[in-house]
Amino acid sequence: MLKENLYQVQENMKEACRRSGRAESDVTLIAVSKTKPLPMLEEVYSLGIRDFGENKVQELVDKAEQLLDDIRWHMIGHLQRNKVKYIVDKVYMIHSVDSLRLAEEISKEAVKRGIIVNILIEVNVAGEESKFGVTPEDTPGLVQEISHLPGILVRGLMTIAPFVENAEDNRIFFSALKKLYVDITNKNIDNVRMDYLSMGMTGDYEVAIEEGASFVRVGTGIFGERSYQVE
Repeated sequence: MLKENLYQVQENMKEACRRSGRAESDVTLIAVSKTKPLPMLEEVYSLGIRDFGENKVQELVDKAEQLLDDIRWHMIGHLQRNKVKYIVDKVYMIHSVDSLRLAEEISKEAVKRGIIVNILIEVNVAGEESKFGVTPEDTPGLVQEISHLPGILVRGLMTIAPFVENAEDNRIFFSALKKLYVDITNKNIDNVRMDYLSMGMTGDYEVAIEEGASFVRVGTGIFGERSYQVE
C-alpha cells in the first residue's frame, strides 16, 4: 500500500510541476509521519524519502533516536517554548515559528549548542481562529525582529490552509502566501534567506505546487488514515 500511495503522490507532484512550468527538483515532499509506527517510516525511507514531518516534540525525538541519521526531520506542529531545548539539535527545520518569544527561545538554545537553526514563519493566511500563526500584516515586522537574533535563520514562510472539500478553494491562500514571500524577499533583510514556501497537504498539495510551494506536507496521502495509537 505504501509504495503505491507514495508513487501516486510523486506522480501527482510531477504533473503539478509540469502544469506550472516548474522543475521537479524545486519541490520537496515531506512525509508527515505523526502517529505512524516505525516500520511504516522505515518502508517509506527504503523507497527513497528522507524528509519526515512530526507534530509532537516527544515523538520526533523518539523516532530520531531510532532511525538513520541521514533523515531530515521537520517540526511542523505548534512548538511550546519549554520544549525547544529537546529538538533544536535534531531538526533540519522548524516550520511553525509564530512569535518573537518562541524565536528568542530557539536562538538561546541554538547559541548554547553553537548551531544555526533553520526556521519558517507560520502565517495564518486564512485568519482562522483555530489555527496558530502570525497575521500576514505582522509577518514582515516579525521577520525583521527575528533577523537580529543569533543562532537562527529565517528561510521562508509556512501556512496551514483551511480544510476544504475542493482544493481550488485554497488557491487564494497559497497565492497570498507566495505574494507575501516575494514582498519580504524584495526587502533584502540581513540574515534572512527566503528559500522556502511550506504549503499544501494531502488534500491540496497539487494546487500548492502550482502556486509556488517548495515543501508539501503529505501524511494521509502516503500512510493512509491517521492512527492515534503511537507505538
